[in-house]
Amino acid sequence: MRLKGKKLKIAVVGATGAVGHEMLRVLGERRFPISELIPFASAKSEGKTVSFMNESLPCKTLKKGCFLGVDIVFFDASDEVSRDWVNEALSANAIVVDHSGAHRMSADVPLVVPEVNGETIGSAKMVSGPNCTTAQLVMALKPLHDRFGLTRVSVSTYQSVSGAGTRAIEELKSHQGPHVFNLTPQIGSFDQDGVTSEENKVMQETKKILNLPNLKISCTAVRVPTLYCHAEVVSAEFSKPIDAKSARKVLAAFSGVVVQDDPELKLYPMNRTASHQDPVFVGRVRKDPSADNGILFWIVADNLRKGAALNAVQIAERMIDA
Repeated sequence: MRLKGKKLKIAVVGATGAVGHEMLRVLGERRFPISELIPFASAKSEGKTVSFMNESLPCKTLKKGCFLGVDIVFFDASDEVSRDWVNEALSANAIVVDHSGAHRMSADVPLVVPEVNGETIGSAKMVSGPNCTTAQLVMALKPLHDRFGLTRVSVSTYQSVSGAGTRAIEELKSHQGPHVFNLTPQIGSFDQDGVTSEENKVMQETKKILNLPNLKISCTAVRVPTLYCHAEVVSAEFSKPIDAKSARKVLAAFSGVVVQDDPELKLYPMNRTASHQDPVFVGRVRKDPSADNGILFWIVADNLRKGAALNAVQIAERMIDA
């Protein structure tokens, strides 16, 4: 692609949000080839500064022609903002990496976790990243599916307040808001079957990323009073025999996954140790006594990094090299 080997002009839409802040941090840490970075935010944040590589950059607002000359636009804003402004970026001949849910299930838009299905990017000008909960789930399911043939998944998620944004983080830190000392078994709105929008995202996005349209999958999503990292309990069944030892070996060999699993040493993934880390951590791997070819395991990952910002930057890196 024409961008390989060049310093690039980058725009981050939603730069003042929790994911936006993490995006700026990840871009700097990975030494992304940037000649200029332009942060965009809502009108109420116009002129507010964000920090990037020891510089304070003033935020701009979206307007007609704002992406002219920009090489890559990262969208870390709402679905509505993405729907309204993605075409503006594409018409300016910019590459788009969209973390919103606006385009994830569009047939002509690749939905990508690079380690899992990076080959689907091809020559796409626009790529979506999945829901943060989906990203860590498919990172664990992919190597197991490749080896044992995935047939069914049941996942319960325990999602930190950072998934709800900066305000929720500040509320929990100050012991205020609905998430203090509480678990809420609802993230998003309910449909007519009592399934939340968050749960539907996990189920549908997992099928698309793994290219398993007929996969049997269920999800229950819960908001928990932790600041960072989402955790998941997964029950997975396979077409071939599987045991805990084999599963650990397969998971440990997969790029981006770290196995932490030693019950005698009380070693298993936790939010405190996974926060601000890049890998997806897997532990508590064990045989599922209720299924012939089933295992149970526990996943923890930083939802702002691999679940969002890191995954988006990895997508952009692949697009540059395509």
